[in-house]
Amino acid sequence: MHEIKDYIEFEKGNIPLILSVPHGGILECDSIPQRTKGVLGIDKGTIKLAKNLIKQISINFKNEKLRFKTPFYISSRVRRSKIDLNRSEYEAYNQNSFLAREIYRFYHDKIKEWVFKNLEKYNRSLLIDIHGFEKDARPPGFRDVEVILGTNNLESFFSEPIQKRDWEKNIRGKIIQKLLLLDIPIAPGHPRRKEYVLTGGYTTTQYGASRIPKSQTIQIEFSDRIRLYDENLKKMVIKTLAHVFFEDLNEPNYLMR
Repeated sequence: MHEIKDYIEFEKGNIPLILSVPHGGILECDSIPQRTKGVLGIDKGTIKLAKNLIKQISINFKNEKLRFKTPFYISSRVRRSKIDLNRSEYEAYNQNSFLAREIYRFYHDKIKEWVFKNLEKYNRSLLIDIHGFEKDARPPGFRDVEVILGTNNLESFFSEPIQKRDWEKNIRGKIIQKLLLLDIPIAPGHPRRKEYVLTGGYTTTQYGASRIPKSQTIQIEFSDRIRLYDENLKKMVIKTLAHVFFEDLNEPNYLMR
């Protein structure tokens, strides 16, 4: 008899930050039928990257002589070719599979539970959905980047449209500014160049501010260079992101609860 932890890894956190990794699993899971439509490949290295990011975030809090702090974390162990957890339930798996349905619903029920717990306790929630892209697969003519941020055109950040001058006055803008200062190409990040932008998928839409006020979501896509080939670049990006998240969450209202 299998348990849900055979298919999903998850850990409860104690700050209003949730990391989700839907496409990093390698479990074959022969009892679940293969999907026949959509992207089937694994976002290699995303689970390891997420765990390194969690570790660095906790170190930042510890260095400030605070109590142990860590984000909420959830990832799929199952291959994307069997379940795509960044799709609506109808698209995510073969509808004849009871096990796939159980895994899918547990994953999203857990995220929803944590979002509303964060809102109740901290009056905010931030969800980071971690993905990967291959640099060589970007369409011709698009600027070469290492990181792509997707917020559904900021709808996952704000329940109402905001003025353009305020677009960068949030954690998304801070990430862009910090990485550009390090000469790490990021999209969006260059107003005069053709951008390879992925706006965000089902998860960022489902749990973002346009649907759940004060719940913010970002889909972060990391290049294969960061995830697999350049350890120094990976460390630099993780350290930068951890610092931005720490600064954003380093408030007494969050830390003392």
